[in-house]
Amino acid sequence: MIRIDSGDFLLLEPSEEYAIQIKDYRQEFLDAGCSMNGCGPLRKCEDPLDYISECRKYKTRETVPAGYAAAAQFLYIRKSDDRLVGMIQVRHYLTEYLAKYAGHIGFSVRPSEQRKGYGTLMLRAVLGYCPEIGIDKILITCDEGNPGSEKTIISNGGVYESTVYEEEKDRGIKRFWITL
Repeated sequence: MIRIDSGDFLLLEPSEEYAIQIKDYRQEFLDAGCSMNGCGPLRKCEDPLDYISECRKYKTRETVPAGYAAAAQFLYIRKSDDRLVGMIQVRHYLTEYLAKYAGHIGFSVRPSEQRKGYGTLMLRAVLGYCPEIGIDKILITCDEGNPGSEKTIISNGGVYESTVYEEEKDRGIKRFWITL
């Protein structure tokens, strides 16, 4: 079990201990009509125990679902009240889709906790994990028109490369690289 202590916060792999908070996190995104970036299979998993089980499958090449990359999924927990404030996923390698549109890292902060700097802190904390799995040049993306994510990426060393258009979802995606 991976555990990263970053001062006032912890990055933890999803576990049964946080099942109720995972369910509430998902519902908050659904209620707000927001995308669940960096949450892995959360959108499709109504039962948080199913979600936790699915996240465990993503941990290795041998168990990850076909067409997906092995990934480490983290909950971002505020220590002071043990609250799940964000989720972040680190993909161990890039599939064709990830290489073009999504990158190595995806993240989100629950709608009620946004605009407090948590995304910046969460991304900074997980960057220290990347060299442990052999990634020292990280592709990270955000939707055009998402200045919060763009600012988070840039404040963590992201250098803009280009904008691509994802036809299937009718959106522009900004691509950045972070070199560790």
